[in-house]
Amino acid sequence: MTNKDKSTPALAVNCYSDGEGAFMEWSQNIRARLLGPLLRTLGANGVRADHLTYLSLLCGLAFCPLFIGESYIFAFAFLFLHVLLDGIDGPLARHLGRAGDRGSFTDTAADQVVVAATTIALIHTGHLSAWAGGCYLFLYTLVVTFAFIRNALKTPYSWLFRPRFIVFAWMVVELYLWSGSLNWVVWSATAILGLKSLTGFIAIRRRI
Repeated sequence: MTNKDKSTPALAVNCYSDGEGAFMEWSQNIRARLLGPLLRTLGANGVRADHLTYLSLLCGLAFCPLFIGESYIFAFAFLFLHVLLDGIDGPLARHLGRAGDRGSFTDTAADQVVVAATTIALIHTGHLSAWAGGCYLFLYTLVVTFAFIRNALKTPYSWLFRPRFIVFAWMVVELYLWSGSLNWVVWSATAILGLKSLTGFIAIRRRI
């Protein structure tokens, strides 16, 4: 008898909503076709998806001291690299036949660290109020956590809202076009995250 009962179903260790998984597979297939030569080159040189995930994390974190130091061009360049690498690690994992829940969990955790760090940097520099940033960060983390739990309980969200790319893009608007607007964008995103947190809590409580 093995240590793990083979009849025990594997948990879904990811935070995707019910329909999001199919979209992710479709988008990764598109990226795999477009990035085929790059993926083959990376794989042939021993680069693995986790390498890109960790590099993406470092680029996202590099944004913070650069933004605080008002080196905005370099800050946004590193944030762009973070997003770019975050979009390549999944297709590379599939190309190498190493796609799985472990990589998905690592990727999600890294993304959440960057969300937290960039939000704190925005609060520190005064581009985002502490209340807006704190509520946004708390509820964002709660929704992602609830998504993992709901998938493990086989009651996934029907849809999810992860507004990090909206906030990332709006940083440029806040800085160069419309000062003070980021608070309104983040509060709007927080309201939706609050709703998803509530429905997530109710669904989990009913299931356990």
